[in-house]
Amino acid sequence: MDTLWYCIHMFFWKASSRVSADEGKINELLTRSVEEIIPSRDSLAALLRRGEPLRVKLGIDPTSPHLHIGRAVTLLKLRDFQELGHTVVFIVGDFTGLIGDTSDKESERPMLDAAVIEKNKEKYFEQAGKILDLSTVELRYNSEWLAKLNYRDVGEHADQFSVSDFISRELIRKRLDEGSRVSLRELLYPLMQGYDSVAVKADVEIGGSDQRFNLLAGRTLQSHYKQTPQHVCITGPLLLGTDGRKMSSSWGNTINLDEPPDEIFGKIMSIPDSLVEPYFTHATRIPLATITKVVAGHPKDAKMALAHEIVRMYHGASAADKARHTFEHTFSKGEAPEDVRTVSLTSGTLADALVASGIVSSKMDFRRLLDAGAISVVLSGEKITEARQPEDGEVLRVGKHRFVKIVKT
Repeated sequence: MDTLWYCIHMFFWKASSRVSADEGKINELLTRSVEEIIPSRDSLAALLRRGEPLRVKLGIDPTSPHLHIGRAVTLLKLRDFQELGHTVVFIVGDFTGLIGDTSDKESERPMLDAAVIEKNKEKYFEQAGKILDLSTVELRYNSEWLAKLNYRDVGEHADQFSVSDFISRELIRKRLDEGSRVSLRELLYPLMQGYDSVAVKADVEIGGSDQRFNLLAGRTLQSHYKQTPQHVCITGPLLLGTDGRKMSSSWGNTINLDEPPDEIFGKIMSIPDSLVEPYFTHATRIPLATITKVVAGHPKDAKMALAHEIVRMYHGASAADKARHTFEHTFSKGEAPEDVRTVSLTSGTLADALVASGIVSSKMDFRRLLDAGAISVVLSGEKITEARQPEDGEVLRVGKHRFVKIVKT
């Protein structure tokens, strides 16, 4: 983004914006999808009710090409601030993504190649725009400032923390107790995330509950740089994925914001009934009173309503209606959809074709489905195996809710 244009744009936007102290919106912001507010809920409430303009920061590393609805939990919270008129700062961590955050991992996360990060980040702002009004968002990459630091800078940042601060974290302590490796590189990540707060002069930072230490690092480094420490850190719940584990791209249990409507609808319909209310609460902005009434009804009806709302949020009402129709007349009856997608099998393997077309995320995902007998011919129900490959013109069911027609040329 051109720096001069950005400064002019933000100057005129700030000059014309007004911060709202709407009590209903403030109360929901303070409670919905919130696990902890540091130092206290009252401190944030006082700021919001005074109508004091705040700079609210959220950072996400592009470790995958896709934002999923687990990420939407914090993005929606960022939008809550935006709708009150506060300045929201969305940071794509193209530098922190290289190092890797293991806050939510039970093992060391490998360093990613710079080319992978560059590819992954291409559409992050576009995807975030499905939730945020990008015309009033500061869009930043943290390579802007982190790539310029030298070894002395890193040493200065590291001097603000002790090793015991780091290893007292639950997952790090667990790994050490088990004798698992913890690399020195992992100690650097909180320093970098903390310095992001210095670079953008954040007043508020939002993150998942697993980010607590990293969020507090921002307050420490801001104090060191003689800035007023960000007034508040807000942690939100971690949304569970389609298999009941924490939603994670590395586990393939995600529902991505940019997936086709039928895919999103089908994935929502496959989640356990126990996840319907948390998804409604944390991944939508349907009024809480309405959610209570919906989930009190038949579980399938509640899940259908949830699937329709999630698709509507990212693809519009018309696409949501069509996805519901497709599900009712396809998945419920075991038929193939009328507009089934065509995949060309000209060379290579079926795995190559499905990965290239985006039907499956990786060859590992394909192998998992193949081994589980989850790829079959719709007409006969016959399983695709190493020995039984698809014929020209056959329609395959891939998993529970993906269909493709094979064309060999």
